Amino acid sequence: MKIFIWILTLIAIGLIIFNATKLNFEALLKGESQTAIITIIAALCAIILLQILRISKKIEALNKKQK
Repeated sequence: MKIFIWILTLIAIGLIIFNATKLNFEALLKGESQTAIITIIAALCAIILLQILRISKKIEALNKKQK
């Protein structure tokens, strides 16, 4: 599970980098640039959720270890 979370995180980072190259700073909210912004925000949300899952798995392992 740990490796799976890191692989998904790397994919999300790759999506952020790819979509950052698609941004048109002259018209951020039009056309392809708007799609890139939405995808960047979605990838950031995915990274946050994956890190929350990673931390919760660590907490779960610590609780099992203490019992």
